[in-house]
Amino acid sequence: MAEAGSAAGTAAPSDLLVRTASALAMVAVAGAALWLGGMVWTVFVALVAAGVLFEWSRLVLAFVPGTPGRLLWHVGGLVYVGLATATLLVMRLGFGMVPVLISVGVVIAIDVGAYAFGRTLGGPKIAPSISPSKTWAGLLGAVIGAMIVMHFAHRGDWGLTLAGLPIAVVAQAGDFFESWMKRRAGVKDSSRLIPGHGGLFDRVDGLLAVLFLIGLGAVVGKVAA
Repeated sequence: MAEAGSAAGTAAPSDLLVRTASALAMVAVAGAALWLGGMVWTVFVALVAAGVLFEWSRLVLAFVPGTPGRLLWHVGGLVYVGLATATLLVMRLGFGMVPVLISVGVVIAIDVGAYAFGRTLGGPKIAPSISPSKTWAGLLGAVIGAMIVMHFAHRGDWGLTLAGLPIAVVAQAGDFFESWMKRRAGVKDSSRLIPGHGGLFDRVDGLLAVLFLIGLGAVVGKVAA
């Protein structure tokens, strides 16, 4: 996800071209799968989930010593990624494209808002030992971005608009969590799968956290009913 208040310099033209081409390819593939739905969507989401779990495992092996600890982390990854994946599948197969588009759109707005406010305003860091480029200004931008998308997606419902605040916090927490894992593992990216973007985990860290929370809420609500 985009760094809030990144201190990195402007990318070279060749790097920017690679990043742009990769981003367009990802959007095209994901958009086609979302549009087609059914088995295509199921296979696409399953492949992405498998890739994220593979990267999760590589990170765990790099910083967790001993078999018992690694086993717990692997089980945790299966629960975390598995519930988020199930939530995404149910959204599309049970309720259509709109919930997926809103969820993804909110997370994109969070990234854009965090990057724009962080780069423009700078200021104090949130947790420099975990992610040195993320600022409180970036978090503010993330919240504003999420609230704007929620406001328009839900036709001005202010209750749902305000839900953008916790969604932004959760997405940023997911970003921080992956950053913490990478820092512990001593790597910059979860993998080099996507040219100019790192790994799948790098791209969906915030979305995973949001989907996991939605799925957890649905499960708890069903159990309590």
